[in-house]
Amino acid sequence: MSTFSLEVKSLVKYFPTGASGLLGRPTKEVKAVDNVSLQIADGKTLGVVGESGCGKSTLARVVTRLIDPTSGQVFLDGQDITSLRGQELRIARRKMQMIFQDPYASLNPRHSVGQIISAPLRVQGIEPVHGVKTRVQELMELVGLNPEHYNRYPHEFSGGQRQRIGIARALILEPKLLVADEPVSALDVSIQAQILNLLENLQTELGLTYMFIAHDLSVVRHIADDVAVMYLGKIVETGPSGSVYSFPRHPYTTALLSAVPVADPTRRGRSGRIRLVGDVPSPVDPPSGCRFRTRCWKATDLCAQVEPPLEAVSEGHFVACHHPMDPVSN
Repeated sequence: MSTFSLEVKSLVKYFPTGASGLLGRPTKEVKAVDNVSLQIADGKTLGVVGESGCGKSTLARVVTRLIDPTSGQVFLDGQDITSLRGQELRIARRKMQMIFQDPYASLNPRHSVGQIISAPLRVQGIEPVHGVKTRVQELMELVGLNPEHYNRYPHEFSGGQRQRIGIARALILEPKLLVADEPVSALDVSIQAQILNLLENLQTELGLTYMFIAHDLSVVRHIADDVAVMYLGKIVETGPSGSVYSFPRHPYTTALLSAVPVADPTRRGRSGRIRLVGDVPSPVDPPSGCRFRTRCWKATDLCAQVEPPLEAVSEGHFVACHHPMDPVSN
């Protein structure tokens, strides 16, 4: 039995695109997630970061089986869930739930809060011991909502309150793993900290394991135990949060961190702000070798010819780079 709540092995998700020929068959594929492996220990948080379009949200949806993988395996508490179907998949989903990015689009405006939060119970055919309404109101109180607002509708709540409704809905089945897809990016900065603190408190109280997806590195630093940095469908650096943030070894990670606002600019490091040139290449036709090489100031001929493997540079800290940054000069 795996000691990890979640273990992903060589996960691939390609989306067919384009068509040609008489049959109109797809001729190309969008390589959204390409050979990704990661692990999350029980009760810990893995932050997945990267620019928009790097494959973070697709990874979240494949892990939770909202979409099927092209290949690879996803182990939840040691069970491979990638081949599950029907009732088996429905039962496995009780262990993992998702918090969506947009608290406005993810709630049905025609349903009351009570109906929204209790929906997973109806889908799973579960009847709580003390009744649905009692269970829903318990969760509303747990996430900081007034239980008396059980019959209100989403439009009567603020963005932060709507996200709390989404969190309560995710908790109703008592899952072990929560996959949060940029859960605070649509909220005001003043509300983001409240939601992050709520998630941390719930993790401590309920023993939850999180996969936390974000493009804001400062948010991930606040909540994550470990960090995985994605670029164009691949993980280019992963390790303990403190190690990755203090001593980033991949040029892409270094560039991302250099863009994070700091109160004291002198603490930004010797390299200062790094401005990447060019646009992110198309995931339909990614560059040969290292996918970051077209924007990397350290790229050589080797980077174009050989794809760098994800290798350890220190304990638990892995980097996919032929020319990793010197930790002393960062």
